[in-house]
Amino acid sequence: MSIAGGVDKAFLEGKKVGCDVMQIFTKSSRQWAAQPYTKEEIQSYHTNQKETGIATVIAHDSYLLNLGSPDKVLQQRSIRAFIDEMERCETLSIPYLIAHPGAHVGSGEEEGIKTIGRSLDEIHKGCAGFKVKVALEITAGQGSNLGYRFEQIRNMIDSTKESDRLRVCFDTEHAFAAGYDLRTKEGYERTFVEFDEAIGLKLLAAFHLNDSKKEFHSRVDRHEHIGKGHIGVEAFRLLMNDQRFRGIPMCLETPKEPDLKEDVENLTLLRSLVKS
Repeated sequence: MSIAGGVDKAFLEGKKVGCDVMQIFTKSSRQWAAQPYTKEEIQSYHTNQKETGIATVIAHDSYLLNLGSPDKVLQQRSIRAFIDEMERCETLSIPYLIAHPGAHVGSGEEEGIKTIGRSLDEIHKGCAGFKVKVALEITAGQGSNLGYRFEQIRNMIDSTKESDRLRVCFDTEHAFAAGYDLRTKEGYERTFVEFDEAIGLKLLAAFHLNDSKKEFHSRVDRHEHIGKGHIGVEAFRLLMNDQRFRGIPMCLETPKEPDLKEDVENLTLLRSLVKS
């Protein structure tokens, strides 16, 4: 949901479409810096959360950040900006900050993963005692983006000193584009067996439910409305009825129009798949 006009306004938009769970940016996703929240904005955020009944909110980090950058200046700038976002989440009592892990930009995957681990260590050191946790997101593997194999996410977790502070976000479009086939029951089950073996299902903190504009194993990050892409409805039927994931927040990152009509349609379709 958009935070135009202030983070507190996102709840009003969320209520319009009937959200149970909501994802926001803690500040503009296209800018490095932002003004601190005012006391009034923080108070209004908590009031609106209570009044709308949208109890679960997760956040997504800025698209500008790259915790895996070999450019030390950009890496440090990304770390400082990430710590600011962690502080904002802590202020708003948001439990998870979902993050695209980073891109190696030519330094190589192994070195990129080590850099991400070092960046996360600095972030954790700068956010000692925080309740909010970083949830590393599975990526499509576009360009030099890391995190497109479950084993890479595991290596990032293992390379950090405070690995117990990390969780994982599973994005259906990213996983599909990265080569994990969710379209059949067999492929779906195999995907989560591999996830459990490499990472552990207990670390799953959130889902992004998105269909894919591009074909299987394209390594391209392009989201589509549920049932209108190359993944199809069956994968979402399996996911919506998987008892292992009851209670884990699931958010849409599908294409958005100002009237939010597609959000309502996507939510309605997903909820219709749940077997009573």
